[in-house]
Amino acid sequence: MGFELGTDGPGAIVVGVDGSPTSMRAAAYAAGLARRQRTRLIAVYARTTPTTLLTIADHSGMAVNAVLDAQEELEQQLRAEIHGWGADSEVIIRQGDPMTVLAEVAKETRADALIVGSSASFGHRIAGSLAIRLVRYGKWPVTVVP
Repeated sequence: MGFELGTDGPGAIVVGVDGSPTSMRAAAYAAGLARRQRTRLIAVYARTTPTTLLTIADHSGMAVNAVLDAQEELEQQLRAEIHGWGADSEVIIRQGDPMTVLAEVAKETRADALIVGSSASFGHRIAGSLAIRLVRYGKWPVTVVP
């Protein structure tokens, strides 16, 4: 693909959000970047299914309902906040693994960059964080916001 005059810079920025403080900082950073570069911002939330262990141990269903309620609340919060971001923005919410969902949306929207929050989880230091997995996938520049 050759250079096209007037098309340099990102055409779309995808940011992963999950409600954590670092992902919300990543969303704010991405919104500012999209606004300054006059580009489209796509916030992606990958809803995950409660783990099998949780569903087995949760005889009453209260824990699973609490997880689903929290996901629903985050979805509503994102949809409400997007109007204040001041960029050409949209929220995409899908069920699935965050890595897979982010990669699918980035490919579908022809994103030029991915932005995610850093992970503080101990398990991610062993298995690899989402950011590291995205970098290894090697399709887009990845910015990690602390």
